[in-house]
Amino acid sequence: QVQLAESGGGSVQAGGSLRLSCAVSGYTYCMGWFRQAPGKEREGVARLWSGSGDTVYTDSVKGRFTISQDNAKNMLYLQMNSLRPEDTGMYSCAARSDGYCGTDWLRYSYWGQGTQVTVSA
Repeated sequence: QVQLAESGGGSVQAGGSLRLSCAVSGYTYCMGWFRQAPGKEREGVARLWSGSGDTVYTDSVKGRFTISQDNAKNMLYLQMNSLRPEDTGMYSCAARSDGYCGTDWLRYSYWGQGTQVTVSA
């Protein structure tokens, strides 16, 4: 069983930065950050293979966001820089314990409660 708990959301002006944290317990194969804006579908922002540390990002956040893990602290992070109003949404960390690490959020078994990120123009 995997348990996830996010923290670190908030409100920021465009161009600002936020760091999201996710406390992780249990074995994971893949961890990711997903977001959902009002009226839009949930989308994958960034994913990380827990064993290798390899990462992948959706195009709109490349060069601005960084996903990382701290195995000693059992933490997953999302550093978000140069934030834009279109980055506004509910951000959730998610995980799987087997061999899938794709963008289909329906295939992720474990979710945190979510944390709101609001970016004003």
